[in-house]
This record gives sequence, C-alpha cells and structure tokens, in this order.
Amino acid sequence: MTGTAEGLLARVALTWLAEPGTWSVHRLVDQLGPVAALDLLLAGEAPDRALRSAVAARSAMGEARVVAEQALARTERLGARVVTPDDEEWPARVADLRGLLLSGAARRVDLETAPPLCFWVRGAWPLGEALARSVAVVGARAATPYGTHVATELGYGLADRGWTVVSGGAFGIDSAAHRGALTAGGLTVAVLACGLDRPYPMGNAALFDRIAETGLLVSEWMPGAEPLRPRFLIRNRVIAAATVGTVLVEAAARSGATQTLNRAIGVGRPGMVVPGPVTSAMSVGAHEVLRDHDKARLVTGTAHVLEEVGRIGYDLAPPARAPERPRDRLDDEAAQVLEALLRRKAIGLERVAARAGVDLRTAMRKLSMLEELAMVVRRDDGYALAPPPEHGTEAGRPPAAAGPGPSTAPPT
Repeated sequence: MTGTAEGLLARVALTWLAEPGTWSVHRLVDQLGPVAALDLLLAGEAPDRALRSAVAARSAMGEARVVAEQALARTERLGARVVTPDDEEWPARVADLRGLLLSGAARRVDLETAPPLCFWVRGAWPLGEALARSVAVVGARAATPYGTHVATELGYGLADRGWTVVSGGAFGIDSAAHRGALTAGGLTVAVLACGLDRPYPMGNAALFDRIAETGLLVSEWMPGAEPLRPRFLIRNRVIAAATVGTVLVEAAARSGATQTLNRAIGVGRPGMVVPGPVTSAMSVGAHEVLRDHDKARLVTGTAHVLEEVGRIGYDLAPPARAPERPRDRLDDEAAQVLEALLRRKAIGLERVAARAGVDLRTAMRKLSMLEELAMVVRRDDGYALAPPPEHGTEAGRPPAAAGPGPSTAPPT
C-alpha cells in the first residue's frame, strides 16, 4: 500500500475513532501525520483521557483499519469518493477553522471545531471548485411561507449569478434554497450530518438525488453513519467556513442555524440576516443575532448578499428608491407655487404669490411652466391644480386626444 493510500486509510479510521472536529486528533495529525497519529491512538497513548476513552469504546466495536477498508469499499460502490487535504480538489478555505473564536464557548460542539480530516463526496464537480464562489443559505426547518419564499428567491438569484448555494439539506429553509438553485440551473451543495447513503431527512431523498446529479453531496462521516443530533452542530462549522458568507433567513430562539451564522462571523466571513415579522416566532433568533452581533448585516435580497460577498465596486446593490414623480424634478420656487394652489378652487395670481412667498413675476413664470407640464390649469378666476391623470397616462403629461380607433365591440 502506498504512503498516500495509507494516509487515506488512516484519515478514514481516525474519523471513525473520534468525531470530526476533535482538536487533539487534528493536532496529532499535524504533528505526526495521519498514519503515525492512528498508531498512537490505537496503542492507547492518546494525549487526553477523553480521547483515550472514545478510542477504546470504538475499538471494542471493531478494528479501526478494517472498518476503514470496509468504508472505502462501500464508498466506491456508492459512486462516491473520499477527498483529503492531499487532493487538488480540497477546499482550502476550511483551514480557517484554526482561527475560529467563539465567545463563551462551553459545550463540546463549541470547543471541538477543528478543520476536517477528510470529506465523503458524491457528485462530479471538484469540491474546491464548487465551493470557491459559494454562499450558505440556512434557517429554520419549520419555515413559514414567508421564509420559504425568501430562501427560494435567494437560492435562485445567487445561482443565476453564478454562485454555488450551500445548505444542509433539511426541510424548510435549506430545501427551499437548494430547490431555488436547481430551478435556476445552478450549482448547489448539501453538507450532511450522516453517511451519504443515509440521507436525512428521508423525505428529501429525491432532492438529494437531484443535487448529486448536478451538484454535490458532502459529509465528514463514512457511509452508514447515523444522523445523530450532535453531528448537525458539528457539521455547521463546515458550512460556515467553506463558504464565502452565510445568510440566515429564519430562526427560532434556539436554532442550529444561528450557530452556523455565529461560526461564519467567528472565522471572519460575512454574516447576513434576513429580517422577518416581529410577530413571528421563526424570526426571533434572526433578530437576536442582529441585536447581538455588530458584524451581522441585514439583507433583503440577492443584491444585498452579493454586495457583501462579491467584488468591491462591482456587486454594489442599487439603493432602494421610490418611483420618481414629476414634482420631484421641480425647483424650490416651482414647488412652493404648486403647494400654494388648490385643486377644487381657483385662486388669483396675487394670492398664489402671497401663499407661495414669492414675487408676482416669479409666480407668473412658474405658473406658466407648471401649466406646460399639465400640473396646473388656468381658469377665468385664477389658477388651480390640474385633476389627477387618468389611469394609463403618465403623470405630468396630458392624456392623448381621443380619436377613432379599432372597435372593441364583440362580433355580432
């Protein structure tokens, strides 16, 4: 067996002996290499008691290298592959997990956030290439129609602009984002918390097959691994670190999706939040992130997301503006004269000037201009505001004169 093959086998065995993200295992691999690190653990010489206990418990279930060989054979039968840091397609951005800083971390899932040792991948795209221009869209499983609509629009809009949409494959926001990207004919990646052959939730099995056909399914766990609750939280650090930025669409007060956003901010990625109704329980967590994190940015659509993750000076979102009205183009004096007029009653020139606070000559000049713009009408007893334009005519422009046209009468 070549050194590369031995290293691959050792990495697979290590992910079975200890859960992904375990810092003590990661440091051993950095210092000794995967093969020597595996030998050390199997000899009962792990550097800390917790790891020694975990290795002993797993070793009682089977021999690590045999389990790894079986996993590799099963991977091949699935038409999948194992990707390691030695491969060209390895996503280099996940190395930033080395610098992840989480304030107040106390739980194991908040402390054990080391970079992955390897990935199981199903799909034709090179993993690193697929994640090079990627945005994570995450949120509540029990999404509201509002959240589902927003996530679908984001997935479609990002994919349509050539960005990969990354999520966790769950019901709700995740599924909506994946489907939006697929509808746009774009690339989407689902990062799972279980083996590639045990898609969870099962109700999304058809969605996972579609993703694998045109995008990628990715996991840190070998085939057959169960979707245990802590694994979803371990998985979230990869979604946060592998992408250029993370968008949180909806999240309840206690949500794993907010944890993903916290990790994205912790590794220096843009963390974005879509606001929701203040009356919605599914937006409480999202709003709390906006209150608690100075670095979290409020976004309302694809343009805002691209402004955060795209190229400086290129992907700027256009400012939100109301439709321009004809009176917006008036100078100050013309606007004053217009405000001085009444719609139902005409008033004389001198009174217009007095109400507008301008001299008679200015009032006369501005009234003439406003009359040309069809904003003012002249009557025998003075000036008045023009009636509102008819439906279908442009404001500030007189309606076209009536004339003969094609008959709209039904045939007899």
